[in-house]
Amino acid sequence: MRTLRSLLVGILIMSFGVLQAAPLDRSAVDEFIAHMVTAHAFEHDFLTRVFDDAQRSERILELMTRPAEKVKPWWQYRTIFISDKRIRDGVKFWNVNHDALNRASKKFGVAPEVIVAIIGVETAYGRIVGVHRVIDALATLAFHYPGDKPRRAKFFRDQLEQYLLFTREDKFDPLRLKGSYAGAMGMPQFMPESIRKLAIDFDGDGARDIWTNIDDVIGSVANYLNHHGWQRSGPVTSRAEIGEADPGVFLTSSIKPEFALSDFLATGIRLVDQNAKSSERAALFEMEGEGGYEYWVGYTNFYVISRYNPRVKYALAVAQLSEAILNSRNASKN
Repeated sequence: MRTLRSLLVGILIMSFGVLQAAPLDRSAVDEFIAHMVTAHAFEHDFLTRVFDDAQRSERILELMTRPAEKVKPWWQYRTIFISDKRIRDGVKFWNVNHDALNRASKKFGVAPEVIVAIIGVETAYGRIVGVHRVIDALATLAFHYPGDKPRRAKFFRDQLEQYLLFTREDKFDPLRLKGSYAGAMGMPQFMPESIRKLAIDFDGDGARDIWTNIDDVIGSVANYLNHHGWQRSGPVTSRAEIGEADPGVFLTSSIKPEFALSDFLATGIRLVDQNAKSSERAALFEMEGEGGYEYWVGYTNFYVISRYNPRVKYALAVAQLSEAILNSRNASKN
């Protein structure tokens, strides 16, 4: 009986492994390898060994179809990132790294609390950087992206290409690096293309290191936001009260600030905290709060934050965490 039970357990474990990892689409892989050899002079045998080791992950495909931004209402999503612990840890991170944060803010114009909040939301200040092999994540999504979404599959093929170029340039083993289920890496969770283009050596030691070098992490996040159009001293978001106004015409599917703030104010929409000029470009968002709908105005800098993750919930979480960290740090000085 014990032998039979052991056999059944073994079969279940093997079945689970098959469900979690499987071979990649070989024809797609071969086509990709041929492109990398022709376009970037990679050795065919080297890439063949890499992709013989890479696996299609069903877990990654499952996670990609159910991100927290899609399945949780705003009030639940918010509690993931805006907690007393994450605020305290953010204040501590700021205090320990205030010199690098001040240098980054001066050079790139990005407020220190926003840099801190992004690192806090992305990896809890480096504590949660991902457990998936990057090669498995990118190859899975490049060659087996769920659903009929060729643009998303192409995005991940491009990122896979950038990943192999990055690991060659910086002399990393492409089979060893780990990150998120989407292939983002390091404390700031940069995708491969962003590492190659926007990660910087901010302490002048001759290397860009977004895994363990806090100065490089801080400088790279600030450089990323600056690259995408951050406005120095510009507003990020405001809470809005609708009153009797009809917000319908302003509630579009776009996260871009396509209206002037004065357009909102002219209809009777009121800002709880008037922190922006009426000429500011703005977007209006309806968020599902625990006690009913909330309305928020996002400005250009809010849109820039969303270049990290193009979800309103993500950008609003970063904005609110940054404000909470700033307020807590200021209060501790009094």
